[in-house]
Amino acid sequence: MVTPPSSSRTSVPQPRGRRRERRHRFSVFLAMLASRRSGVPRPASRGGPGDLDDDLVAAVRTLAPIRSVRLTTRLAAVSVTPEGGAAGVLRFPVPTPARPGLQLEVELDPSCGLDGWDRQSLRDAGRVLGLMLEPRREASVLADGREADGAAPLIGSSACMQRLRVQIERVAATDFTLLIEGETGSGKELVARQVHDLSVRHQGPFVAVNCAALVESLLEAELFGIEDRIATGVRARRGKFEAADRGTLFLDEVAELSPAAQAKLLRAVQELAVERVGGQGPRPVDIRVVVATNKCLRGLVGAGRFRADLYYRLAGVELEVPPLRRRREDILELAEYFLARHLGLRRLALSESAAEALVTYDWPGNVRELERVVERALALSREDVVGLPDLPAELTRTYAEVLQPSIAHAETMRAWGSRYARLVLERCGRNKRRACEVLGISYHTLQSYLRYQTRSTGTSVAGSGSAPAASPASSLAQPHRDTR
Repeated sequence: MVTPPSSSRTSVPQPRGRRRERRHRFSVFLAMLASRRSGVPRPASRGGPGDLDDDLVAAVRTLAPIRSVRLTTRLAAVSVTPEGGAAGVLRFPVPTPARPGLQLEVELDPSCGLDGWDRQSLRDAGRVLGLMLEPRREASVLADGREADGAAPLIGSSACMQRLRVQIERVAATDFTLLIEGETGSGKELVARQVHDLSVRHQGPFVAVNCAALVESLLEAELFGIEDRIATGVRARRGKFEAADRGTLFLDEVAELSPAAQAKLLRAVQELAVERVGGQGPRPVDIRVVVATNKCLRGLVGAGRFRADLYYRLAGVELEVPPLRRRREDILELAEYFLARHLGLRRLALSESAAEALVTYDWPGNVRELERVVERALALSREDVVGLPDLPAELTRTYAEVLQPSIAHAETMRAWGSRYARLVLERCGRNKRRACEVLGISYHTLQSYLRYQTRSTGTSVAGSGSAPAASPASSLAQPHRDTR
């Protein structure tokens, strides 16, 4: 490691404005960074999420008389001013798209002062750290812009998705255990990956484990590892906890673990240390644990199916991923994204009827189901525009039941509106005021719809001089007592 240059500091700030000295100190700073085994700023194993390791602290101290240094964000800072803070604390921006608002926070040595050169050196150090924190994903990104593992980013402009993004940014600035709850296919793993990518661990590994697929007899070996030669033909290998060292361990479907497995997981998460099968002692790991489930863990605790101590250990920070039916304004945006991902295969567009059917569907399988529907249309559609016949029957059933009769009879818009108004009136218990509120129309408009007769009744429009026929179908259009 390069030895930092010695310099005498006095209580009175002395100007050291020589450019040669500044260049020398900054070259020492860069050399110390280059000599580190990993040039990525990461949390120290004994400190908090913003504390840097000793090598990086020593490198920054070569630039100015400071007492401590750490990475922080605007959310955690006292002041959002780039170089303002509490007494004796300065903050310098660390520009990186991965973590907006990241800052280099330094605590000054009260016995020394900072001049303009010191401030400029610390400001340049923040820029260098921003370059070091840039994610390097050239090898993991495909030609169409998606990641090599096929994961889709968090798509959506709805209010609930905007709130979720803000929560993700706040959580990523910490290193706490995270619990993600949401329905199957809603994108829990995508949220976990987003938290990992925005954290200081983003260049470490992201290890995902499906707890529902773990065999009970092999759970310890899979999670904690196994030592060499404890059985014939068995060789030592790391478990998932050790594989995620200096990164993030994502445990999906944690509610499916057996009570015995929950007890083993509790000890590992609480101590952040694992003992391999056949091992002689614990091995510490530097990881962030993120767990996900499609069930309500609090309800399982009340039913006695999940350990209460493990739940309270995992549920310190929680995120809820909304189902797709609660953010219908994002459905078409997601569909367009999935279509764009396969432009190399073929170019398709959504027809208005298909788009309407997608929006009105409830999507029990959430985003994953929508992706499969788009893939089906890409594979089976004969035209360049996706229509209703290209969508699954269960998806278009309700939509077709409402519109198909009108299409088959070539009904006018007024005839279709008349039939729909009468159906709504029946559902409202023949309360016309309530029906007007549901339909969003005035009372007189509702009356005009109710007076209109369809062709199927064998009558003409009311007011043409012909009397309506007495039939069950036409009885819905008969004048009714005003129940306002």
